[in-house]
Amino acid sequence: MKDALPDVYAWIERFSRIAILLTILLFVLLRIAGIQLNLSAQVTIAIVGLLIGIPHGAIDHLISIPARPRSRFHVYIAAYVAIAVVAGWLIATWNLRGFQVVVIMSSLHFGYGDAAFRNELRSASREQKFPWIVESAYAIPAGFVPVLLPLTDPHSGDALMRIHSTLQGWAGSHSQFLRNLTLVIAAGALLVLLLTKSFAFALDLVLLGGLALTAPPLVAFATYFGFWHAARHTARLVPKLDSSRALASDGKGLLAIKGAITPGLYAVAGTAAIAAGLMLFDRHHFSSGLLWSSLVIVWALTVPHMLSTSRFDLRAIRG
Repeated sequence: MKDALPDVYAWIERFSRIAILLTILLFVLLRIAGIQLNLSAQVTIAIVGLLIGIPHGAIDHLISIPARPRSRFHVYIAAYVAIAVVAGWLIATWNLRGFQVVVIMSSLHFGYGDAAFRNELRSASREQKFPWIVESAYAIPAGFVPVLLPLTDPHSGDALMRIHSTLQGWAGSHSQFLRNLTLVIAAGALLVLLLTKSFAFALDLVLLGGLALTAPPLVAFATYFGFWHAARHTARLVPKLDSSRALASDGKGLLAIKGAITPGLYAVAGTAAIAAGLMLFDRHHFSSGLLWSSLVIVWALTVPHMLSTSRFDLRAIRG
């Protein structure tokens, strides 16, 4: 029976690219037709994108530490939850500073996670990994482009105000500088990738840039998070979960992907319930709506998630 693990990575890669490309084409056509998506619709799409992306980070306890001894396993879970709670409280209390830290932290996590996905794909296909310098040339813009370009878009002000009033001027007077710097870094990285014949990386960077420059800020980030970052991380979970890896080894690639998604579905309902509860019971910090409370939860969980997955990312990149 052919091992389906290489197919799993290839399917997810193709799926994420198609999702981004279709989103780009949709908003290009909407612009040509003179149709503008209203802010309420953008917020709805953003919430859906966040919820779709949540399961990929909800099973860190299953892949980061052995279930035995149970005492160590329970300590890990307790520490994970404690870090998330503290991070969430800090973000909710110091909205602006918390947001700025999250932007940098998330960008690095996204970029190096995506670069690790590429190397794991090549390993699964028994191909030579990319050199570290090529991985880093891709990772930096691949993380910052889908985050900073939407946030520094001239049309992002209304969206940020809708999320939370303190976020509108998050970059102060440096917004245009950050935008230009991100574009310059992306252009330089694209040149390096083309010169080193890293065409898969180059194509991905072009797609991410196209998404950030064509779709409304909230839609661009939500699409990236749910259909690119989360999808690719899900592929990386398959070889780390014994049950999913066994299914892939038996040639059952689709079942292997399902097996990597299902254990984290509880977190979608949990996040929605907690976000709604925060709006009702802590109106001072979460009065601006479901999207803000959902974002705080996702950002809070990103801190221990990033710490848990960093060693997998470094191992994949360094080889």
